[in-house]
Amino acid sequence: MKAIILVGGQATRLRPLTLTIPKALILLHGKPVAEHVLDLFKKYGITEIVFSVGYLKEKIIEHFGDGKKFGFEISYIEEDEPLGTAGPLRLLRQQPRETFIVCNGDELKEIDIDAMHQFHQQHGGLVTLALRPVDDPSAYGVARMAGDQIQEFVEKPKREEAPSNLINAGFYMMEPAVIDLIPEGKAMFEYDIFPQLARRGKLYGFKFSGQWFDTGNLERLETAEREWRDL
Repeated sequence: MKAIILVGGQATRLRPLTLTIPKALILLHGKPVAEHVLDLFKKYGITEIVFSVGYLKEKIIEHFGDGKKFGFEISYIEEDEPLGTAGPLRLLRQQPRETFIVCNGDELKEIDIDAMHQFHQQHGGLVTLALRPVDDPSAYGVARMAGDQIQEFVEKPKREEAPSNLINAGFYMMEPAVIDLIPEGKAMFEYDIFPQLARRGKLYGFKFSGQWFDTGNLERLETAEREWRDL
């Protein structure tokens, strides 16, 4: 299985750290955040990695290279301009022929990938999202569920109006047919792809309760530094 890791953003909420360092290379527990993301894939034997790079991409490519010294086979999608979360997949040199993973590169997760893959196969959807329960979902996109099917996401609802406590954890299993749905140019899974799949009954949610930390701003990065337990 191939994993595509999205690390192209400018991470303006992490400035001044990201004025000279891409978010993928910000240190947490003494090593870059993206290496923690790779630790999860290594645990489940996933070694074919594609980094989608944009901002300060040369530094990421220089650090990871072809991936051999990390035990991976790494290639790159290079964005000349921001293409969102979905747009970069149109630039893949080799289109996936089987189920593949897309994940955010600035989040730390502890997910049973084997169990999620089994769930994805059993339900027959085009996309399965990892969903994480949180105490206060009001700062996130919150899933409205019908069984295991995702009907929609409600963005940053008031706590008392949230349809569930399950949030999009930025980790997706997808079928190759999804790439045909992505428009040219900038495109977002969250707005351009997932809603149409939900209407077709092809969007599912896999619930997990393992560790999950968003490192997208300075406060959350500090929390992850304190509380994340290395895999």
